[in-house]
Amino acid sequence: MAGIYIHIPYCRKACHYCNFHFSTTRYNIRQMQDSLIQEAALQKDFFKSDAGPVSTIYFGGGTPSILPAAWIAELIECIRQIYPVGATAEITLEANPDDIHPETLQNWQQAGINRLSIGVQSFIDKDLEWMNRAHNAQQAYQAVAAAKHAGIHDISLDLIYGTPYLSDQGWQENLQKAADLGVRHLSAYALTVEPRTALFKMIEKGKLPPLNGLKQSRQFDQLMRWADLQGFEHYEISNLAAPGCRSRHNSSYWQGLPYLGLGPAAHSFDGLMTRKWNVDNNQVYIQGITKGKDVSTTEVLSLDNQINEMIMIRLRLMEGLDLGAFRKQFGDLAGAALVQKAQKALNEGQLTIENEQLMLTRKGKHFADSIAVDLFV
Repeated sequence: MAGIYIHIPYCRKACHYCNFHFSTTRYNIRQMQDSLIQEAALQKDFFKSDAGPVSTIYFGGGTPSILPAAWIAELIECIRQIYPVGATAEITLEANPDDIHPETLQNWQQAGINRLSIGVQSFIDKDLEWMNRAHNAQQAYQAVAAAKHAGIHDISLDLIYGTPYLSDQGWQENLQKAADLGVRHLSAYALTVEPRTALFKMIEKGKLPPLNGLKQSRQFDQLMRWADLQGFEHYEISNLAAPGCRSRHNSSYWQGLPYLGLGPAAHSFDGLMTRKWNVDNNQVYIQGITKGKDVSTTEVLSLDNQINEMIMIRLRLMEGLDLGAFRKQFGDLAGAALVQKAQKALNEGQLTIENEQLMLTRKGKHFADSIAVDLFV
């Protein structure tokens, strides 16, 4: 099982909280399309022979829904010609609500898209305004309804909580709207303030109130209660889904499976110990790929880094970290050391061990990152 991620680094507007690699200037967009196709060919030997067929293709960004549907179809066909793609592959397009219309939905389906990840972020106009989103609340609701009407039922929504003006009641209303729409997958993120973003500067200058950690914690609790009522699995800290509706592509990241990233700033992992990431400059990426050059930086993970990565990503999952598999890969001494370091969180009710699975409790999910760091070698 292998995955391919395609980074489309263009957006209509710059969201105030975003620190992903993107550009609001699209003068070189056709050159970027050609470079993505060329990079796919240059990386044809990336996957090992035992990696299996490509089972997921994910268009992320940026705003991939900016691309003409014919270009998306061109990229998917290119991938199919170069790599063995499974007949039931999950092919996801990240889309903004303002790009979703009956005609575009039909064109995406014809191109091969069978899953949408819709960047709603909020169903409240005041939130969308300070975020500098390109859509309004009504467009967000209508976009999801239109996608379902078009026959695309594998839909994920992105929502953000813990924002400066979002009340607990407002967050509950956002969750209720997702439920009313019958969405079967939700990616819900606590707002973070990243350096060099507009949000960072607005808070620094007092134009927006600072984030409230207690409110974020309350709203995370609301999210978990909502998931219980919906019968959703809280299968990863920021991802919730009805049984059988998990994101196969993102799950492959957390399971340590191989994936290839195409495009500027895209990351790749060979499933063993080698990671690489492409240059995060559109023009440098295009110039390098056009010349047939490798535009990536490679890192071979040390044993300690491999251990720490497994701890970090597996603890985020509902199933937790398999201690038997951990000992098999890293040895009995490493396994014993891990359990010893976990004792404090176990005693405090933040971790539990069930059937050799080291898992975060509901209480522990509030502190997932800090617990993982405490377990690092």
